[in-house]
Amino acid sequence: MCAVFVAGSTNTDMVVRTTRFPMPGETLIGGEFFMFSGGKGANQAVAAARLGAKVYFIGKTGNDVFGERVLQQLAGENIDTRFLVTDPAAASGTALILVDAKGENEIVVAPGANDQLLPEDIEEALGLMDAGDILLVQLEIPLETVAYAVEKASAKGMRVILNPAPARALPDKLFPHLFLVTPNETEAGLLTGISVSDETTATQAAHVLISKGIPQVIITLGAKGALFVSGQEQMLIPAPRVQAIDSTAAGDVFNGALAASLSKGLDWKPAIELACKAATLSVTKMGAQSSMPYLSEL
Repeated sequence: MCAVFVAGSTNTDMVVRTTRFPMPGETLIGGEFFMFSGGKGANQAVAAARLGAKVYFIGKTGNDVFGERVLQQLAGENIDTRFLVTDPAAASGTALILVDAKGENEIVVAPGANDQLLPEDIEEALGLMDAGDILLVQLEIPLETVAYAVEKASAKGMRVILNPAPARALPDKLFPHLFLVTPNETEAGLLTGISVSDETTATQAAHVLISKGIPQVIITLGAKGALFVSGQEQMLIPAPRVQAIDSTAAGDVFNGALAASLSKGLDWKPAIELACKAATLSVTKMGAQSSMPYLSEL
């Protein structure tokens, strides 16, 4: 089994349940309040670790109570945190989340120390990475750092997975260094200019990404599952049907579970099936990391 290195953000998520989202300028009386550990990078690291992967986390927190909480949480998940740096001049990342009665969410993130994760913070971890290991990155840290990590890891023969979230434009020169990209419908649309709404349009978007030099593409389609496209094959893996309570971090669970499965040598179909099951199970519980399943639950 190879190692999974996750470079990305850590946040403390503060969640309020509400019957509906407020209009601009409107104040609503909400329901329950929860505080969870989150951030796309930390979420994906926890998801991979709970499914049995050997995980190293690369990130940055502030020197505050939220940063201490993040360190304790990740270490408690058997994640190697030697590359989690403390920035004394920045606050730890936080996220404010509203969850409505349908389980949909609206999120505002204050990046804090995540915005200070610089290329030099990746150097020590790069020395530990080997060919065949997996690097999983997202876009809640500076793009300069993402590009540096991707190019250096690719040069070492690592399998680099980019989850291009939150959605933003990316330079085409980044794509040939990737092993896999995993956008959702919105992100795929931004990267390709194609409005993705079904399997047909998702296929078109995937081929645009492949033409940019990425050998494999997975476009996640929410309740419809995930579409895998490469130069040799294509398949739509359906997601189980459940009653959603909170969709927060479902995409992170998918990516972490996928990385864990690939690190164990699973082929694409069983790896994606497991990732879909893990992501689907996560939406039946509240919170980000608190909702992530263990292998025994799958």
